[in-house]
Amino acid sequence: MTDPVHPLPADSASFVESWTESLAQVLGQISGSPQPCAVLAEAPAELPPAGEGDLWMVCPATGGLRGEMSFRIVPVAAVRLARIFMGEPLDGAAPEISPGVSPEQREADTELLRQVAGLVASALKPRWGEVQLRPDMAPGPPSWPPSSTSWLRAGEDAAAAPFLEMHLSAALVAALRAEKTEGAKPAPTGVPEPAPPGPEESKVKLDLLMEVELALILRFGSRSLPLRNILDLKPGAVIDLDRQVQEPVDVLLDGRLVARGEVVVMEGNYGLRVTEVAPAASV
Repeated sequence: MTDPVHPLPADSASFVESWTESLAQVLGQISGSPQPCAVLAEAPAELPPAGEGDLWMVCPATGGLRGEMSFRIVPVAAVRLARIFMGEPLDGAAPEISPGVSPEQREADTELLRQVAGLVASALKPRWGEVQLRPDMAPGPPSWPPSSTSWLRAGEDAAAAPFLEMHLSAALVAALRAEKTEGAKPAPTGVPEPAPPGPEESKVKLDLLMEVELALILRFGSRSLPLRNILDLKPGAVIDLDRQVQEPVDVLLDGRLVARGEVVVMEGNYGLRVTEVAPAASV
């Protein structure tokens, strides 16, 4: 089944474009020839739907921007990107059936995105100040639903170029809309800095974020299991969690703890009575 398409908000376009330009720069430096990249608003027809062999990378943003993003790379694209990064010939790098992604190629893809992320952080600094971005390999898709999705074509050849599917969390999209400029260096124009926004102006900017939809997740507990036990799971199996029945459940917003509470039933539906709100440092 094809993943749902989440259009790229206009506020996030420059952020995604920074990733595209930085990817083209890194690939061009490694290959020794220009590697123009492009952003696609719709999923390319040749990109298969999400599958078990896909590579997933998560990249939290901290500092001037806060939120999360993830990348999905199909095996054929992962192999091709790794070969470019490692300086290997590309002949046969995109067969109809993927040869599989080796551990070395996974490490190469991770390092490639980390180098791209470093350039992106530098490009974001004039507008959002210091931003930390560090992609890491993930075992699968993130737990949070994407607020926007775009596709990066890594190369000019549309037929053979690998694609990266890029997801932004709701928290990151909201941060991009907030036009955060704290820490940015002012231009040396000699013009006096404008006065800080008053209460009314601040309220108007805050109102722009009030309609942003965020996904809340209730976490009753967790448990680490060996792979052999997971493979033995059958209908009716019971997994003990690391939490007692009387303990409150966690409320997560984009993977971050924001509150705790107790489960209630309201008109046949589960609900949550909030008993504790996490401090701002935990959000």
